[in-house]
Amino acid sequence: MKHLLIIGYVWVEPNSSAAGSRMLQLIELFLKNNYNITFASPSQKGEKAVDLSAFEVSEELIKLNSSTFDDFIKGLNPDVVLFDRFMMEEQFGWRVAENCPDATRILDTEDLHFLRKTRHQQLKKGENFTNLALLKSDDAKREIASILRSDLSLIISSYEMKLLKEVFKIDENLLYHLPFLLHKIDEKVLENWKPFKEREHFVFIGNFFHQPNVDAVLQLKLLWKSIRKQLPKTEIHIYGAYATQQINQLHNKKEGFIVKGFAEDAMEVVRNAKVVLAPIRFGAGIKGKLTEAMLCGTPSVTTSIGAEGMHDGFDWNGFVIDDLNEFSEKAIQLYSDEKLWKKSQENGVEIINTIYDRKKIETPFVKQIIETRKNLETHRTQNFFGSLLQHQSLQATKYMSKWIEEKNK
Repeated sequence: MKHLLIIGYVWVEPNSSAAGSRMLQLIELFLKNNYNITFASPSQKGEKAVDLSAFEVSEELIKLNSSTFDDFIKGLNPDVVLFDRFMMEEQFGWRVAENCPDATRILDTEDLHFLRKTRHQQLKKGENFTNLALLKSDDAKREIASILRSDLSLIISSYEMKLLKEVFKIDENLLYHLPFLLHKIDEKVLENWKPFKEREHFVFIGNFFHQPNVDAVLQLKLLWKSIRKQLPKTEIHIYGAYATQQINQLHNKKEGFIVKGFAEDAMEVVRNAKVVLAPIRFGAGIKGKLTEAMLCGTPSVTTSIGAEGMHDGFDWNGFVIDDLNEFSEKAIQLYSDEKLWKKSQENGVEIINTIYDRKKIETPFVKQIIETRKNLETHRTQNFFGSLLQHQSLQATKYMSKWIEEKNK
């Protein structure tokens, strides 16, 4: 059996974040294709982390800036190493390259961190988003360097694929578009969905370690008054792991703005709601809360950044609106109009079954890994800029790590 080492930025929490769900999808895919899997992380394991041993995945705690990792990976000798986010490739990529040069190195970007961060910075400054700001970003330089050093990078959205190829001129042989791997919505699933008349309230769900989610809830607080005025018996329920004091203070039962906190079963929450609201003003990648809404037959209202790279020209399962006043109007319309609600639900089914059907996605991806492994030497030779970044004169992260290790002694 082939051996896969996953180096996780954090331990897997599928009920807390879309990133956790994504990682579990990848683990399931590799297990199905006969890989032994070791999941290693330098982070502390939280109480919401899933027990990977239940999936027959080995777990290892590793150290940052420590040569103990060198001994660990030599003993493991994996065929494939998957880095969870570019920060892990920065920390451990050079050690993998030195100690297991024949291992295929795959970077799972999750989303492009520099894109989200640059958008946040421009929003705070009141500036319009531009590609020029991305090209000037130090974060972009770090993340792009990580992509170039890797044999293959998994890109989650079609928008990010286009951005990397057209703006940053990345060789498409280094990139692979791999969205969420979801189960098709079949007739059996449709039959179990609650109908329009049995559902109530709006819902928002998201991990509050993630700044776009905090900002989105603050936006919801601003627009909620106008929605509540038209729908006085309606509530909005705010769910999410790691709610901050700032979020908890927004709770107001009298106004129908209810902060619920962590949801043990996010899908159950969304299945009972009538409409998902997600006024996301900055971010990147695919929004798990919005695919989750589609999987539950729950229409949504979001922004152009919320829906970005997610629906490939298909009609959205609700509305995509950036203006806050119009956002409120569309939320009320979708909540009140059963015919519109049902049509939006159908749109969501089409998006999931066309773009995210794991049965269609998995086989070509596995073939790509086999092909990359088979032609690894040629693949790396053709990636000159990647080999350039492996040159000792450009390995600042390696020598910084060595310096920190010596300092710690």
